[in-house]
Amino acid sequence: MKHRHSSHPAASETIKSILPWLVAVAFFMESLDATILNTAVPTIAEAMHVVPLSMKAALTSYTLSLAVFIPISGWMADRYGTRRVFSTAIGIFTFGSLLCGLSTSMHLLVASRILQGCGGAMMVPVGRLTLVRTFARSELIRAMSFVAIPGLIGPLIGPLAGGLIVGYFHWRVIFFVNLPIGILGLYLVYRHLPDYRAEESDPIDFIGLVLFGSGVALLSYVLELFGETSLSLIEIAGLLALSVCLLAAYYVHGTSIARPLLRLSLFRVRTFRAAVLGGFVTRLGIGGMPFLLPLLYQVGLGYSPIQSGLLIMPQPLAAMTLKFTMPRILARFGYRAVLMANTFFAGLLIALFSTIGPGTAPMVILAQAFAFGFCSSLQFTSMNTLTYADLTDGDTSMGSSMASTMQQMALSFGVAVASLVTALFIPDRFRSSAPEMITGIHKAFLCLGALTVVSTLVFRTMRPNDGRNVSLHREVPQH
Repeated sequence: MKHRHSSHPAASETIKSILPWLVAVAFFMESLDATILNTAVPTIAEAMHVVPLSMKAALTSYTLSLAVFIPISGWMADRYGTRRVFSTAIGIFTFGSLLCGLSTSMHLLVASRILQGCGGAMMVPVGRLTLVRTFARSELIRAMSFVAIPGLIGPLIGPLAGGLIVGYFHWRVIFFVNLPIGILGLYLVYRHLPDYRAEESDPIDFIGLVLFGSGVALLSYVLELFGETSLSLIEIAGLLALSVCLLAAYYVHGTSIARPLLRLSLFRVRTFRAAVLGGFVTRLGIGGMPFLLPLLYQVGLGYSPIQSGLLIMPQPLAAMTLKFTMPRILARFGYRAVLMANTFFAGLLIALFSTIGPGTAPMVILAQAFAFGFCSSLQFTSMNTLTYADLTDGDTSMGSSMASTMQQMALSFGVAVASLVTALFIPDRFRSSAPEMITGIHKAFLCLGALTVVSTLVFRTMRPNDGRNVSLHREVPQH
């Protein structure tokens, strides 16, 4: 597939200096929305007259919507141009935020979150794709790390901002803060975003979209049903079997046509396979943490939303302050060694959160949060850049869509698994006491930590020199 605008060699220095900031606006808006909502889960649950664990539907509906619609983001960008798709995505996301703030029931909130996800499905992947087509491979780590810093400001201020909004204003304001940011993003896109598009675009794989989208949506729905439905185990097993059949049908379909929705043949590339599959398992563990930590601090330990936000803040702070050291770490030790060691430590840190109880000193919690933030950021930066290490320029669009799809699926399933595991260890989630909630969340931490450690097995398949073309320190600009 030929593109009307070429990649990084033709990109001007002005575009290269402005583009990371522009894409960061979208990243900031999405990350701010996610972190503010996590902190406010107990308060919104009370306002919606549901138990806190049931709030997972508001979180997973958004990430699931991302996973379903991200696969067509690359096709949309190739067909209509990165500028038009990116601006439309920001507009949809902003409108969805408005509707979330106006919601009066869980059903309306979930529907509005799905609309937000439709916008986010185009927004972040197309922004990342624009970076990949603008910057050379040797510049990619530095560009993505730079973009991630403004994007991490969202998680940095999000927990505390959510606590302050809930404590002094109204939870609806949490969604309204996206409105001015979205308007600013639209202005910047129209002025500065490069407009990459294909001279010829392939027809969309509609059958693949239906099979994959319905299979993933049904699988997520089955995870939601456990413990919260009157359906029998046989009926739930039937729905699970149907979702597996739909995904299996997509596998057969996707490997039998020339231009599938998701090109499964890319998994033959070892670095891509390790980054995407290893990242999927890793995110199943790490993805449940933003949901469980506010519940532990507020419902279990009795901290206020503001105090809960302060205890979470060291995670993004560590990620932001140590971001520029990560290219040096990758250049010094290589992707295989970094991912195997860091994944193991990340799993241990998740399990270590099970030691936090009523008598734990706040400084100990802050230290654990800082260490976990550094490991998480190093993990995500490594996997995101390794994804593109050995892909050709013609495969970057598809690779970006597939990687983003798997990421959001993992985050959605991670929240659902975290909620499910917690509920299994609580005698009665509708009338559980604080000690019972703490015990359930502690056991969930142990399960998520073990799941994260298991993902090191995927990274063992890598070779020592894998990813060398994007991790060589001498090829990464320092300024």
